[in-house]
Amino acid sequence: MSEIPDNLKYAKTHEWALLEDNNIIRVGITDFAQAELGDLVFIELPELGRKVAAQEHCAVVESVKTASDLFSPVSGEIVAINEALIDEPEQVNDDAYSTWLFCIKADDLSELDALMDADAYQQMID
Repeated sequence: MSEIPDNLKYAKTHEWALLEDNNIIRVGITDFAQAELGDLVFIELPELGRKVAAQEHCAVVESVKTASDLFSPVSGEIVAINEALIDEPEQVNDDAYSTWLFCIKADDLSELDALMDADAYQQMID
């Protein structure tokens, strides 16, 4: 299991969120999540322009073991998706914290306060 980056926020559903410029939140899944899922074989990404609410189901990752729903960590609009993952979902297994899935233009940055920091996430998964 890799080190849990301090610069990210974490959802109870194992998504990570990185605040970037212009209220853009880059979203991926944690190393713990990808390890539990096993080798990813398919990722269904949300549609560009879709409006999502915090904790709304918006994507799916499928592995050789199971399928798992992904949830938006904040409310906003999907403004980017990582299209490379359509053909190469295993990138998430290779480096979960460098491989983003989608970006959201957040409606309200205070929703990030509801997410965990690295220490709290580590305690949750221990």
